[in-house]
Amino acid sequence: MENLTPKEIVEHLDRYVIGQNDAKKTIAVALRNRWRRMQLEEEMQREVTPKNILMIGSTGVGKTEIARRLSRLMRLPFIKVEASKYTEVGFVGRDVESMIRDLAMVALSLVREEENEKNQEKIEAYIENRIIEKLLPPLPEGASEQKQAEYDRSFARMQEKLANGELDHLRIEVTMPEPSLEMTSGNLSPEMADVQASIIKVISGINKKGKTKEVSVKEARKILAAEASDELLDEEQLKELALKRIEERGIVFIDEIDKIAVPSNSTSRQDPSKEGVQRDLLPIVEGSTVNTKLGPVDTDHILFIAAGAFHLSKPSDLIPELQGRFPLRVELESLDEEALYRILTEPQYSLIEQYRALMTVEGVDLVFEEAALRAIARYAAAANDKTEDIGARRLQTVMEALLDEVSFSADERSGQTITVDRAMVEEKLDAIVENEDVTRYIL
Repeated sequence: MENLTPKEIVEHLDRYVIGQNDAKKTIAVALRNRWRRMQLEEEMQREVTPKNILMIGSTGVGKTEIARRLSRLMRLPFIKVEASKYTEVGFVGRDVESMIRDLAMVALSLVREEENEKNQEKIEAYIENRIIEKLLPPLPEGASEQKQAEYDRSFARMQEKLANGELDHLRIEVTMPEPSLEMTSGNLSPEMADVQASIIKVISGINKKGKTKEVSVKEARKILAAEASDELLDEEQLKELALKRIEERGIVFIDEIDKIAVPSNSTSRQDPSKEGVQRDLLPIVEGSTVNTKLGPVDTDHILFIAAGAFHLSKPSDLIPELQGRFPLRVELESLDEEALYRILTEPQYSLIEQYRALMTVEGVDLVFEEAALRAIARYAAAANDKTEDIGARRLQTVMEALLDEVSFSADERSGQTITVDRAMVEEKLDAIVENEDVTRYIL
């Protein structure tokens, strides 16, 4: 997946995000360039830095969705943070380095998941052996060859029964995993985090043996899976792989970056909660070393994508140094009625498909007429025009207002087919959208 061409990346995004072709192309090229960089000589690799991206557009137009979908497709360490949550060093709040520490934990989880998939056969064998040992205790040392042969035959029969699910109802005792005492805050310095980790280890060491619990064989499989992973995987190797993955392929999505911009007409540009945060972001985005639980992370080649609506400020209101760290800028278009209609119907697992699936659970067949879908898109666009434009998220508020009674009484209407036509849409939404004050509260 890591060597997808820009065209293939855009084609994948088209299945989930409607329109916004400029943004898709820009990010597709940025990701392809990372793969191209890895094919260069090591000395040249150090010189080629990622071209960070600034995405400008109203809420709900697909900024975050584009980045999130790509990270899932290409199995990249990805984290979304809000710039407004950070404060300048010395003030109460999260420090900017915590975003890299959070990314490190995401990367470790991703690598662990991949290694579990690669070692699935070993993990299954470990679980199988542990369960059978509980049901058929091993022979003592020095047992005769005849006894050993009988035991091996019994073991093979148990393996077959276990594979067929014939033993799932039996109950065995397993050692439960120890409850996590993870308490580290993103605001702690690496030194304080180490002290806290040491205290946790001491507390954990007081009762090393986990509690045993009697569970069914079926439940034991899930409990023993975590134990198998810990036994079979090398934790230090996982950390090394995670560090490499972050430094070469990590993505940090900084949302609401316009909230830390200081508008040019502001009375004071010396705002510690805004301009100070921008200055703290500079070394992280430019390239520095951040201490994490996995070890020091070099941020030189992490891709940073910043996004904001920039209603009250402009990209030029960011400090010049930070502007220069985001050389690629792309503006996302607002969603019109046609775009909203396409969002309703075209993406994989579209909103319409989601509602139909939910009603199917209750035995209700929900059918939408074409005219009804057009009307839903029209009312959503009208609500966006009359009040704050929240993009595609408006479709969710409109759909909930339209289907509230159907959802409430679905359990009583099993076996029925409910057709949503244009008349139903107009009856439910016309009065709401026409009255601007009501629209503000309901939609």
